[in-house]
Amino acid sequence: MSGSPPPEGGFVRRVGLFQATAINMSQMCGIGPFVTIPLMVAAFGGPQAVIGFLAGALLALADGLVWAELGAAMPGSGGSYVYLRQAFQYRTGRLMPFLFVWTAMLFIPLIMSTGVVGFVQYLGYLAPHMSRTTGDLVGLAMILVVIVLLWRGIEHIARITAVMWAVMITSVLLVIVAAATDFSADLAFTYPAHAFDLTSNHFWLGFAAGLTIGIYDYLGYNTTAYMGAEIKDPGRTLPRSIIFSIVGIMAIYLLLQIGTLGVIDWHRMTDPDDIASTSVASAVLEKTWGKGAADTVTVLILITAFASVFTGLLGGSRVPYDAARERVFFRPYAKLHPRHRFPMLGLATMGVVTAIGFLIGRHTDLATLIQLLTTVMVLVQALAQIAAVTVLRRRQPNLRRPYKMWLYPLPSLLALVGWLVIYGYADKNSPGRHPIEWSLAWLALGILAYLLWARFEKVWPFGPKEITEEYLTAPVQDTEPVQA
Repeated sequence: MSGSPPPEGGFVRRVGLFQATAINMSQMCGIGPFVTIPLMVAAFGGPQAVIGFLAGALLALADGLVWAELGAAMPGSGGSYVYLRQAFQYRTGRLMPFLFVWTAMLFIPLIMSTGVVGFVQYLGYLAPHMSRTTGDLVGLAMILVVIVLLWRGIEHIARITAVMWAVMITSVLLVIVAAATDFSADLAFTYPAHAFDLTSNHFWLGFAAGLTIGIYDYLGYNTTAYMGAEIKDPGRTLPRSIIFSIVGIMAIYLLLQIGTLGVIDWHRMTDPDDIASTSVASAVLEKTWGKGAADTVTVLILITAFASVFTGLLGGSRVPYDAARERVFFRPYAKLHPRHRFPMLGLATMGVVTAIGFLIGRHTDLATLIQLLTTVMVLVQALAQIAAVTVLRRRQPNLRRPYKMWLYPLPSLLALVGWLVIYGYADKNSPGRHPIEWSLAWLALGILAYLLWARFEKVWPFGPKEITEEYLTAPVQDTEPVQA
């Protein structure tokens, strides 16, 4: 889950607060903000779209406190996989961690497919006459290149991540600085009539769509929770890295959003024939500093998109491997490449799903793809983890909790409401696409897959439950506890 296989002697706690915060922020701010500003404007129907980023930040912060308490108490490798296994083992055995891996096999590559869609969109700025078919082929070729690079085994992943971080920060800062040089307050703060009519159903539909896009842009604030076994002093570092990264990215997003709205008329972002609707950052640079600067920044954004897909699939392919190795998922996913030692089946499966998600996004729209992936996440990860905080406080009251959620249970309740709004409005914001029905179908298929797997493995409900409360007796965060 941390992007590389563990060393033979186990994980080493070597990631401090600065590095942990940087890791979270680099995962949060990939291609997302460069492609979602027009989507946010379209959802709200004007520059009041800033509300969406603020609402997304609030939901991310409330949900981040859930991750902070769980991660500080159980700082092992796996994140949600560990928390759901510990919380729900008493009644449903291995069902919940199995379902998490099952859904992760879908939503992780779907997130990566949005990066490929963004790559093709911004490539369209450099190649304006590129046909849809050519764009489809370019995106599929990009996925194939990523898989081939990962299939050969890539060393020094930290260097690649550092380069991605530097390119991403450079891209964002250049857009913010360029926008500041030609900023118009009239463009940024002139709102259409009834923009804030809270009695209008149109406003709340836009708010739900904006909240979905907003939380998508903040995804990644929990990255260090998946790396809990590699974090120094995780009881303090994990909660701080989550909170600091959310606050930092919120400041960057607000500067980027307001700056963009102060340069580009928001009506251009809703016009599908205008380059500002697909490559808004390039449009900002072109208007402020000229075509040459726009081309340069567009290339940086393309590098950011490629690197985010590369690192995302690298880490994501470890999810089914870790679970299968601990006999909580299908055994074939535990096999490693005989030479390069990477999980072959996990990488191949996620590569295929990424390609399918990319084609869905290309032939529907990016907003539909974002709606689908967030809807899939809600049931098994978001809502289940909110419940896990309360379940563990009751089931394991003596669990060492270096950090306890501020104002418990208010943040978890706020996160619950936010995720339910996203889920409840999903079908209305994607008419004809049925994301709720698809998410329920995927969950039902996962339960069926679990029953078949559980019968083969002879575990609950076809065998005894295995209760492992290893974190109750674990050493004080020096090493990752060993499963009993």
